Amino acid sequence: MSPRSSRHPLEVVDKRPMMPALERANRLEDAIGRQVRVYRTQLGMTIANLARQSELSPGMLSKIENGQTSPSLTTLQSLAGALNVPVTALFRKYEQDREASFVKAGKGLVIDRRGTRAGHQYHLLGHSVGDRAMLVEPYLIVISEASDVFPLFQHDGAEFIYILEGKMVYRHGSRVYTMSPGDSLYFDADAPHGPEELNQLPIRFLSFIVEPNPGS
Repeated sequence: MSPRSSRHPLEVVDKRPMMPALERANRLEDAIGRQVRVYRTQLGMTIANLARQSELSPGMLSKIENGQTSPSLTTLQSLAGALNVPVTALFRKYEQDREASFVKAGKGLVIDRRGTRAGHQYHLLGHSVGDRAMLVEPYLIVISEASDVFPLFQHDGAEFIYILEGKMVYRHGSRVYTMSPGDSLYFDADAPHGPEELNQLPIRFLSFIVEPNPGS
């Protein structure tokens, strides 16, 4: 069930810059150095032991652990082999800036579409941030009025719905599903879908729509 919004920004988008005190801590060299030190101490190895097994000088290993140099991929492979961990494990504590979409309770952007006239309300709870190949749109959908007309929706991608309150019969293609609180349905959104019978009002459910980003 896709309201097909024009992707308006929501009320709050968390784009806060990282605190200065965290900038050094999140540098890649520091993150790698911390992980190397953690794995080395967990194994009870001295700097000299690890340096010998990874064919590095103790001075070079000390610089790596203190974030004073940027190790090559070959060096990282040698260290990972000596520590018996995958190379990717050395990057686990590296945190890059990430945006977040934050919406306070009751502040979701209300989207109007043809379903609204049937007593449907669509509250956009977030939106995809950054350059993503896939777009994700989470909605809280509220149906508060009975109606003889239930619009069917059809769009690209996939959709997942989860019932919070009320009871309804939901159609997907040629099949129908009787849904109550706690029930969920995941489906190919290219098939016609939407509520077919409203058995107990009000009905509140979450809808997560995932579809390709046409701009990617």
